[in-house]
Amino acid sequence: MLALVAIAFSVFRLESAADGLDIRRERVGDMPATVFRPGGAPAAAPVVLIAHGFAGSQQLMQPFATTLARNGFVVVTFDFPGHGRHGAPMRGGLADQEESLRVFLAAMDTMGVFARGLAADGRYAVLGHSMASDIVVRHAQAHADVVTATVGVSLFAPSITADTPADRPRNLLVVVGALEPALLMNEALRVAGRVAGPQVEAGRTYGDFTAGTARRVMAAPGVEHIGVLYSGTTQAESLAWMQQAFGRPASAAPFLDVRGPALGLLLLGVLGLAWPLASLLPRVGASAPSQTPPVIRERWWSWRGSAPLVIVPALATPLILWPLPTSFLPILLGDYLVLHFGLYGLLTLGMLVWSGRRWPVLAPGRRVALLVAIVAATMWAVLAIGLPLDRYVFNVEPPPVRLPLIAAMWLGTLPYFIADEWLTRDPAAARGAYLVTKFCFLLSLLLAIALNPWKLFFLAIIVPAVLLMFIVYGLFSRWIFRATIHPLVAAIANALAFGFLIAVTFPLVG
Repeated sequence: MLALVAIAFSVFRLESAADGLDIRRERVGDMPATVFRPGGAPAAAPVVLIAHGFAGSQQLMQPFATTLARNGFVVVTFDFPGHGRHGAPMRGGLADQEESLRVFLAAMDTMGVFARGLAADGRYAVLGHSMASDIVVRHAQAHADVVTATVGVSLFAPSITADTPADRPRNLLVVVGALEPALLMNEALRVAGRVAGPQVEAGRTYGDFTAGTARRVMAAPGVEHIGVLYSGTTQAESLAWMQQAFGRPASAAPFLDVRGPALGLLLLGVLGLAWPLASLLPRVGASAPSQTPPVIRERWWSWRGSAPLVIVPALATPLILWPLPTSFLPILLGDYLVLHFGLYGLLTLGMLVWSGRRWPVLAPGRRVALLVAIVAATMWAVLAIGLPLDRYVFNVEPPPVRLPLIAAMWLGTLPYFIADEWLTRDPAAARGAYLVTKFCFLLSLLLAIALNPWKLFFLAIIVPAVLLMFIVYGLFSRWIFRATIHPLVAAIANALAFGFLIAVTFPLVG
């Protein structure tokens, strides 16, 4: 009941953010787009074009769209090529970043023409996060005659140099999460310093809006690279900046879509509901005979215990993959991830066999029950998390071109989760086995990034997301195993969930 109440309350809060708005999906060329209009918006309502960052989608920028639209702006969001529901691949990728830049700028120009058509005077503003901050700055520089203001969240802007005019781009606000790397704040101060001088400070506005030289840097407290999108400071600063740029009066009590707490409550409710539902799964594993003497848990430091089963795959996987070519799937960095999961899992399976571990026995006549348990657990793992994410956070609906990628990613993640469930759910497994194995996997991934930073740097961005998924799906698997007494059920469900989310979020490349 608590879980259902939490889900209902959080959905109500999230849905009410769009109260009074006219929200319509559009197709601009081949790009999926959404237009947010305030109810009864006058023809002179200013227009803001919003762009998402790497591996994101337009859903990720919803808080900005609803905040601005509820305060009188017309807002346009869209999916870049290779991202979200955009079925066309992104040309270039990491191998040819100049080509990728041309693709993104061309998409931005197309959307700029669309946004200009919605504005009564042909002028609009732009807002972008992370990767898109560079794109919107370049777009605003190239179209200074129609782009009134720019907001860069987690900005890096190599196109702003010592020779760049002070009004290119016009009226720039930079917001950085206080927990983001210091280099982003340094970049923000460098960019603002082109107008303010070397003594630029965060929290002060420099320059003049009329001349297009207004500059401001803000640090959003307590948030990192993704949390900065949901920060009340980010929303309030972006709204106030747009109002000043378009000469609109500031709202005394503006609506701000600070949806982080509601999102957290929703995911907690979904997670909590899995606990009682998992108990309904059929038992498929053979009940273990009473142990006399009782089972003795392994010690981590024992060579015949769990230590080599964890340490060897963690160190060997990045070292083996380091010199090998890993670009074989049309999904940016997903091909390396599938290899890392797959090899790590196969090495762990080999170590389990070497150590003499016995695979858990299936109870007689329980094959149909096993299939039922796998289907039920998999549907919950994918849909119960995926549907809320798709509506409120980022795109999870796969275009047809991504369906083979989901299958490929699942085949890669399956050996890892089979091995990990077998290792950590064994009655004789060392205490804290699940936490230790996940910690070692993340360290292994970081080691791979350190060995090949040029190619794998962007994987560092998703490490916190993988950690969160390990926690959530670890609880799922614990409750599933308690009911089914067999590791295969949770292994298949978790492998498909991980493979699915990776395949639908990482950019599609040509």
